Amino acid sequence: MVKRIFWGLLTVITCISAKAQQDKLIFTPQWTAQAQFAGYYVAQEMGFYYKAGIDVEIVHPSVTQSAINRIRNNESQATTLQLAQAMEIINDGIPLVNILQTSMNNAMVIVSSRGMNPLKQYGAKVGIWNAGFGQVAIGMSIKENLNYRWIPFATNVNLFVSGAIDATLAMSYNEYYQLVQTGIELSDENVYRFRDHGYNIQEDGVYVTKEFYEKNKDLAERFAVASRQGWEWAIQNPEETLEIVMMYVQKEHIATNRVLQKLMLDEVLSLLKDRESGQYEFRLRPDMVKQASDLMIENGMLDREVTYEELIDE
Repeated sequence: MVKRIFWGLLTVITCISAKAQQDKLIFTPQWTAQAQFAGYYVAQEMGFYYKAGIDVEIVHPSVTQSAINRIRNNESQATTLQLAQAMEIINDGIPLVNILQTSMNNAMVIVSSRGMNPLKQYGAKVGIWNAGFGQVAIGMSIKENLNYRWIPFATNVNLFVSGAIDATLAMSYNEYYQLVQTGIELSDENVYRFRDHGYNIQEDGVYVTKEFYEKNKDLAERFAVASRQGWEWAIQNPEETLEIVMMYVQKEHIATNRVLQKLMLDEVLSLLKDRESGQYEFRLRPDMVKQASDLMIENGMLDREVTYEELIDE
């Protein structure tokens, strides 16, 4: 009995000591808990971060404190951002480095009311996230001379469902399915998918500040490798991954449901596969970086080119 207690205490002390020796890192996804960030939850719960020698704390943003503000204030060391969003932040004077690219495809859509083609609704009132994420849509609308009037919304599609706006931006893994659940009819007539019309620009990747990266390159790379392992495990184990996602959703008291999160997870995992190669590449594509930068410069959204080499700190 005494021996069992001794070895039990020794195990606890060893675990505490190991954790104390690990590098600490606070990671903030760009939105509240949902299947969009499944791979990071998996990396945490399956111990991939721990095995990489990192004590990771996942802190979601709040209404008053965005992910990028936490990065600005050194409250978090890593975050997820869409490529175009990261370019805009770099243009504003905050150098960032992409340490892992998850999205290989653009998930944004425009959903129009009454079966109308979104590209024929000139001057339409279109919903856009007030937290950002709409840079590619804004660039497209300027390039196509659509003269949209952008109407900010927070977290749902109520403005569109109520008829207060003519169309809304949506992610194919999120708001699109919220609209499906409301019973709104969606078809090729009233849904414009950016990736199918020459705007297949990558979205989510993991970013750190250039300053942090240059001082903690080994830590950043270990975090990226462990995060990728989380996503690869999620691809192979979607049912178990959904259980992990629901645990985080419930912990954060997010108003959602299992059906929506499963639809989201399936779509997010499909977006990880490059459409051209058919492979899960986990890399930033130079051609998409160039396309995004050119689009944003052309439409006055960037003051200068943001290059692939700059984004990966080469």
